[in-house]
Amino acid sequence: MSSSVHVAVVGGGLAGATAARELVARLPDAVVTVYESTDHVGGKLAGTEVGGVVVDVGAESMLNRRPEAVALATDVGLGERLVHPEPVTAALWTRGALRSLPPSVMGVPSSMSALAESRVLSRTGFVRARTDLPVPTPSDDVSVASYVGRRLGREVVDVLVEPLLGGVYAGHAAELSVQAAAPAIWALHRRGSRIAHAAAEQSASAPRDLPPVFAGLDGGLWQLPRAVVDHPSIVVRTLSTVREIAPLPEGRWSLVVGPANAAERLEADAVVLATPAAPTARLLAPAVPVAARLLREIDYASMAIVTLAVRRDQVASGTGGSGFLVPPVEGRAIKAATFSSTKWGWLGERAGDLVIMRASLGRAGEEHVLQRDDAELVATAVADLRDAIGLHGPLADAHVQRWGGGLPQYTVGHLRRVEQIGEAMAGAPGLAVCGAAYGGVGIPAVIASGRAAAQTIADHLESADQREAE
Repeated sequence: MSSSVHVAVVGGGLAGATAARELVARLPDAVVTVYESTDHVGGKLAGTEVGGVVVDVGAESMLNRRPEAVALATDVGLGERLVHPEPVTAALWTRGALRSLPPSVMGVPSSMSALAESRVLSRTGFVRARTDLPVPTPSDDVSVASYVGRRLGREVVDVLVEPLLGGVYAGHAAELSVQAAAPAIWALHRRGSRIAHAAAEQSASAPRDLPPVFAGLDGGLWQLPRAVVDHPSIVVRTLSTVREIAPLPEGRWSLVVGPANAAERLEADAVVLATPAAPTARLLAPAVPVAARLLREIDYASMAIVTLAVRRDQVASGTGGSGFLVPPVEGRAIKAATFSSTKWGWLGERAGDLVIMRASLGRAGEEHVLQRDDAELVATAVADLRDAIGLHGPLADAHVQRWGGGLPQYTVGHLRRVEQIGEAMAGAPGLAVCGAAYGGVGIPAVIASGRAAAQTIADHLESADQREAE
């Protein structure tokens, strides 16, 4: 392949970083330029100093039982920093107390005895869940609330399913697709028409020597995307917003980069769009209008993470575990809290006499919760933590990280929507999309999306090179 091959990657989050890394691996003679509109790569994998320690203020863990994330970390030289959470339990703040989170498949109880002992449900709610009605599997996609609620009752949805979905998507079970947003629940139908029974069977048949569910990095996950783009054939341009893309003759693409009064017009042999759905739709509208229209149908939820550093004697109880989830029906502002310095051994060591904890706020449609200044958000989080774990006294430090439009909402019909986007993109050779909007919001899924986009571009360029040689 000609050494003049140039690929542009728009968006420097983990999907874009992965796509860039995969491209230089597949196309050794190519140069890849990553255009990132902010002042740093990494997107929602970000870190900052709180209480004298650099901590994650975005995602802090990744699935360990999918191979993509841990493999990528190892490939870019971070293998020795891979760590797992401490073996501590999580809780649910419901019915006036922190209660043990019973085992489940994304909120579908996998042990009725553990569910009873946890007392997270009322007596009526437990009796309804234990009934586990055998409802026929729907032929079309439905919401998570509809699918689970018809089988186990509304209280299971409100108390167990909602907080788990909120932690992943910051969304609502009544709107999220069971097939796209809760595939583990959807897969239970293969074991029978009673989903709680199927969840129990699945749990009982699982190997007992499984590796830890989650992994992190000593020092924080924010290190991963920076290491991924650290390659001599990858050029990173921060503070560089791509305003337009357009096809050129002979299969190449033009890009308009920068502010309107100082825009550059550049060219590339191919382009990967690793941006959220809305900016991707704007860039695609002239060239692939069908994909642009479908992308505009994907909504996003905003959220904020409030990280606090406090002295150990300022917490009355509750920090012995990894944290707790909060069902929306409780009417609290926070949707979850993580005791990060308890969850991660490396952080506990570096924090010394301080406890580092974080609370997340904001769900889809609750933007008003986030329309407060940082001081108000900190006070809101502290008020809920005071009631939950007795937090009191002055803070040693605090930080607010806002993620406006941070999490795509996989609403009913999402899988078909993504399939149609793929069909439309197939008509634009040399152009590919990737990111959390498509096949999963978790870190391994985002990495897989970036790799798939890179492979599409590499296959296209290699085929074009072969045709030219002939």
